[in-house]
Amino acid sequence: MATNAEKAFELFKQAEGKEEGVGQWFQVTQERINAFADVTEDHQFIHVDPEKSAQLSPYKVPIAHGFLTLSMLTHLDSTIEKDMAPFAGILMGVNYGFEKVRFISPVKVGAKIRARSTLSKAELKGNAIQTTRTMTIEIEGESKPAVVADWITRLMYA
Repeated sequence: MATNAEKAFELFKQAEGKEEGVGQWFQVTQERINAFADVTEDHQFIHVDPEKSAQLSPYKVPIAHGFLTLSMLTHLDSTIEKDMAPFAGILMGVNYGFEKVRFISPVKVGAKIRARSTLSKAELKGNAIQTTRTMTIEIEGESKPAVVADWITRLMYA
C-alpha cells in the first residue's frame, strides 16, 4: 500500500511544469517598509525617506527592500488557491531555501504585488517530498516582475 508521501508524489509529478495559480493583490505601504527597516536595521533613504527619495532616487518615491518583497512570499503564496489533494496526510512543510532569486524591478511604496506559482520539480525524499516552485512576484500595472525565485520546500507526511 502506498504511503501518503508516495500518493502525493504521483500527484505532484503530474503537475510538474504547470502553473499552480495566481494569488491576491497585496498593497505595500510605507508603514510596512518602515517596520521592515526597523527589524533589519536597513534605514537607507530610498526605503524610509519620502522627501529625500523624491530628490535623489530615480524612482522619486520610496521603494520596498528587496528582502521585504521576498519575505512576503509566505503570505502571497497563502492566497493562491491550489489543488489540495497532494497535501493529504501532510504533517508540516518547512522552508528548505532558494535555488535562485532575482530582484528584477523595485516595488514602489503604495504598489500592489501578488505571487504566481509554477511547480518546477518534485522529488520523493523518504517520507517527504521536496518541491521546487518558481515564484514570480508581479507588480500591478508593471510589465516586469519584482522578484523571480525558485523556492524549495520540504513537505513531511504522516
